Amino acid sequence: MMSGIKYRKILCGILLSGICASASAYTERNIIEKNAGSRDRVAESVIADRSWITVPGYCDRQGWDEFLGEPLKTMLIAEGEKLLDYEWHLITASDYLEYGRSGNIEVMEKPYFENRRNINILMLAELAEGKGRFIGKLLDGVFYSCEMTTWAVSAHLKYQNPKCLLPDYRRPLFDLAAGDYASMLAWTYYFFREEFDKIDPVISMRLREVLQERALDAYMENDEWWMAKKDYAPGDVINNWNPWCNSNALQCFLLLEDDPEVLTEAIWRSIKSVDKFLNFVHSDGACEEGATYWTHAAGKVLDYLQLLEAGTGGKVSVLHEPLIRKMGEYISRSWIGDGWVVNFADASPRYNGEPHLIYRYGKAVGSSEMTGFAALLMKEHPVPIPLDRGDTYRALQAIAADRELRSAEASHEIHGAVWYPETEVCYFSGGKGIFAAMKGGHNNESHNHNDVGSFILYLNAEPVFIDAGVGTYTRQTFSSERYSIWTMQSGYHNIPEINGVQQHFGHEYRSSGVVCDPERRRFSLDISGAYPQQSSVKRWVRSYSMSDGRFSVEDSFSIDLPSAPNRVIFMTPGQVDFPDAGKAEIAAGEKSVVLEYPSYLTAEVEEIPLNDPKLSGVWGSSIRRIVLTDKEIRKKGIYRFLIYESYNKTEKL
Repeated sequence: MMSGIKYRKILCGILLSGICASASAYTERNIIEKNAGSRDRVAESVIADRSWITVPGYCDRQGWDEFLGEPLKTMLIAEGEKLLDYEWHLITASDYLEYGRSGNIEVMEKPYFENRRNINILMLAELAEGKGRFIGKLLDGVFYSCEMTTWAVSAHLKYQNPKCLLPDYRRPLFDLAAGDYASMLAWTYYFFREEFDKIDPVISMRLREVLQERALDAYMENDEWWMAKKDYAPGDVINNWNPWCNSNALQCFLLLEDDPEVLTEAIWRSIKSVDKFLNFVHSDGACEEGATYWTHAAGKVLDYLQLLEAGTGGKVSVLHEPLIRKMGEYISRSWIGDGWVVNFADASPRYNGEPHLIYRYGKAVGSSEMTGFAALLMKEHPVPIPLDRGDTYRALQAIAADRELRSAEASHEIHGAVWYPETEVCYFSGGKGIFAAMKGGHNNESHNHNDVGSFILYLNAEPVFIDAGVGTYTRQTFSSERYSIWTMQSGYHNIPEINGVQQHFGHEYRSSGVVCDPERRRFSLDISGAYPQQSSVKRWVRSYSMSDGRFSVEDSFSIDLPSAPNRVIFMTPGQVDFPDAGKAEIAAGEKSVVLEYPSYLTAEVEEIPLNDPKLSGVWGSSIRRIVLTDKEIRKKGIYRFLIYESYNKTEKL
């Protein structure tokens, strides 16, 4: 087993930034601490009596009727009724051990998440109805939860004890899952302590004791890697775990801790930790982990900051900071249309969005771009209150925003060009329905794929050239075997294989000489630094440009000791045909796109079957890899590719 420090560097890496990628991304902004002023000032403003909570108490039936409104009340009660005969899943030692045996995470996680989800639904159903009908079943779920050895999931137990596959009862672990579980049960305790006491006071006593041990004490007594405290060095990657776990911890303390001094210390500890994440985030606001991780990165920053603002009576608030707004608007600017978003690395290209969360974020930072986008998502694909993750805070906040969101004006604009200079990602839209996104960066970003210089392209919100994303997570995904998985390799991205060599993993394998001209929609970078020494590449400048619905890709290169033909890869979900020499035609929905390529490249198409449901659920049963191979071994040269919509679609397509 790897240590936590080594593991996170494989998973996340050390991120460097700047146009020429030579400086550390980490910037000592410390915006929350500066806003708070000092620990003593936090102590003066902290609210330890739960008066910050704006939702009604359980016994306030009129308050709940008004808070919910009839449609939501009926929906929540109906969801609870489905669970009146629910049998709580027993999670066995074998379920945990399966992760070590096969790498399968779902054997343990599937029953675990179903239990957690259903506790949340039963709680909300009882809050909606208020007749005690759901309390018995809820009580069973709470009682069982207290008897569990841990609320952490099997894949994360390495952080608890790298030598054990079973939960180590001696060291409670506060991971993503345990934090979600703890915050949900903290809300359960807040709403139903008195009702539980009517049945048996031992229930609430036991729940409070377990929450103390697994949440409050675990947070204060252990320096977990995601806190960016112990062994942390500026520049080490800090990913979505940080705001996610800290927001859960803050909920637990604000809901449970009666001692103002202890509560102040916990809040101050969380401020110092979340500031590390905000210091790590690029000043351009892009989510390095991708749009589908935005919910758990920037989205959890919103949860944390709103809880912090509420728990300090509005005295500590940084929602006005430009960085926070930029982080929010990343999600609206990464929307391509019809459920497709810009994706690189492990992020999925499919994202139906969380309109309630996006609307809350937009309201909090004053972004009409975000509120309009959220309203558009809700209009195109109406969604109920989010219940599936067992996130009580988000469910309550969604209820509070629901009516306003559903009546808000829908709007969304795809910008002609969006440029994130530190992250080295840009989007171009050149009219006639073509949208492209390109990236530079390095090959040790959070959830990294070896993909420096790659791009994706859509026509009328139909995917043409793609990043496949990632399959179902297993032990292999976050281990030293990660780059044996094909989806992680550069040979399965829209970039070249140089002199028979693919890109390599590591923060030193990166782009240089990045230049973007958003006005003229041009982007270029030298990707030679992303390839290992055996490639013998001296320079490989990849240039992208867009004009009047035509997208061009140019590779200008020189190689010191060429020994194998170069190959240029294009990944597509569409059927491929070759109507003429030097032309490939790729299906894109009801239309098609032409890829023109030099006549001295030979074309092959490889069918890649998708047996993983996470991939096939997006792309279907297979995708295709177009491999364009040079007929000669060249020391230098230029490859030019032109992409545009076909107006004479062949019968084959």
